[in-house]
Amino acid sequence: MVKVAGTEPGQRQLNGPQTTGRTYRNLSEPEHTARADEDVAVTVRDGTVLLADVHRPDDDGRHPALVSASPYPRQIQDLGAPMGFIEAGATDFWVPRGYVHVIANLRGTGGSGGTFGFFDQQERRDVHDLVEWAAAQPWCDGNVGMLGISYFAMTQLEAAIEQPEHLRAIFPLAVTTDLYDAAMHHGLFSASFVTPFLAMVGLTSARSDRFWRSALVEAARHVLRTPPLHRKFATMNGESSVVVLREALKLHHEPHPWDDLWRDMAVEHPLHDEWWDERDLVPLLDRVEVPTYLGCDWQNVPLHLPSTFPAFRALVNAPEVRVAMLGEFGLTWPWESLHVEALAWYDHWLKNRDTGILDGDPIRYWMPGADEWRTTTQWPPPDAQLRGFALRADGVLDDDEGITGARSLMALGTGLGRAKPSEADPPSMLEWTTAPLDHVLDLAGDIELELHATATAIDTAWLVTLQDVAPDGTTVDVTAGYLRASLRMVDDQQSVPGAPVLGCRASDAVVPGELTIFRVPLVANARRFDVGHRLRVVVASDDQDTSVPAMMGFRHASVGTSSLNTIHSASRLLVPVT
Repeated sequence: MVKVAGTEPGQRQLNGPQTTGRTYRNLSEPEHTARADEDVAVTVRDGTVLLADVHRPDDDGRHPALVSASPYPRQIQDLGAPMGFIEAGATDFWVPRGYVHVIANLRGTGGSGGTFGFFDQQERRDVHDLVEWAAAQPWCDGNVGMLGISYFAMTQLEAAIEQPEHLRAIFPLAVTTDLYDAAMHHGLFSASFVTPFLAMVGLTSARSDRFWRSALVEAARHVLRTPPLHRKFATMNGESSVVVLREALKLHHEPHPWDDLWRDMAVEHPLHDEWWDERDLVPLLDRVEVPTYLGCDWQNVPLHLPSTFPAFRALVNAPEVRVAMLGEFGLTWPWESLHVEALAWYDHWLKNRDTGILDGDPIRYWMPGADEWRTTTQWPPPDAQLRGFALRADGVLDDDEGITGARSLMALGTGLGRAKPSEADPPSMLEWTTAPLDHVLDLAGDIELELHATATAIDTAWLVTLQDVAPDGTTVDVTAGYLRASLRMVDDQQSVPGAPVLGCRASDAVVPGELTIFRVPLVANARRFDVGHRLRVVVASDDQDTSVPAMMGFRHASVGTSSLNTIHSASRLLVPVT
């Protein structure tokens, strides 16, 4: 008997939270056996042939289809490995419950024809055609949704923007809407992710279908899906995924188009120019006219979380937009979390079942620290009020600035001929910490650090991490923010924390020694700081040193300048307190 994934006794147990704390009704039951059609050719409008695996109920009926499209190997989306490209969802959950799961490779990957364009206009047209192809097949009833996180989520919004006739709803968790935001972090190249990511896609794309369907891979699948090992993957975080990606750098991959794309991102297009505009969905999201369920985990600060709430605000024509924000280990690999929530969503929109998925407020979020689900109608929550903490000259983070003063840190470029740092050097990062809290502090919303600072170079970087320090000294990174100093300019309308900082379209050199205000947006977040805990903000200008905090292990290419950076006590950390 084929194992069915789910949450009931006797089923293959799914990892991660399965709902946002609610109980649903009238959900599809696992009543079907499964069959698979491998390497199915899908011809898109320009004649290019994409390859897909079709997993469907083993009968002659017509069923709703869920399309998962990415550059990752379609053949191993059920491998069970804790890798950042096993993200299409649990096929053995969906097919038994009466859905067809179509897993397709984008052009230039996994044997599909053409050249990979990385989130370009051609990719949008391709996923539109994939949706319409699925709808026209004899096993589909004409109702199509989409499935998967990360890149699989990105292609969901790409398809919705192109408005295929038969796309009924999407569920894009952990989505990126603007590739520049994910790769450049307000002008700072996210090198420890982008570089191995492209190498990994190039490496896996070159592997043959025969390799992915080999006895060796099948043996690995058997081992990885054993219950004791599988349960361990439920608590593997994003940093673990980065470690796996780095291994790809040790192996050879074909240079085209992967190294060409890397050069485009890392070298040739430092500003948000036309190359990036083609890969920016935000101005196009008003074209989405299907129900959309967004979400992310609060820890996904350096990659997908920055897109979640801007997308929520930009989806003005989607008839329903829902958001689920998850706590630690809410999204791990292989992706299996929130499948029951997604089933309630798709049973409603694709099978016309009353599941209760639309009951209540549109945003449901886990409040770490309080460890409970909360709801709100908007983001930031309407009761959130900004509170300013001064970065005092004595290293204390407090409501009161105290005695006016400043503190300095030093960032060094390479090639200076020094064997090691000197004891006389200023520190490479600075910390400001509050006194232990005498009352609970709940933070939920958009965060900003307004830095009043000087630099001795014409350019530098600001890397900011907000931390929760427990009474025993245990420290948790809550969120982070990034800014290249020369790309600090913002529009007049962007005058409040949380407004998008679009200063990456033109550079403006820093005047050495001139006091300048830098608005560093931290990625929106939520957390309870309990009694006795302390808030800490850490500021650095280079995070290549592993002593500098880096969420999910994502580190940045150095700006390359040597600079003494001085931060004045007029600086303020602005946090939304509910």
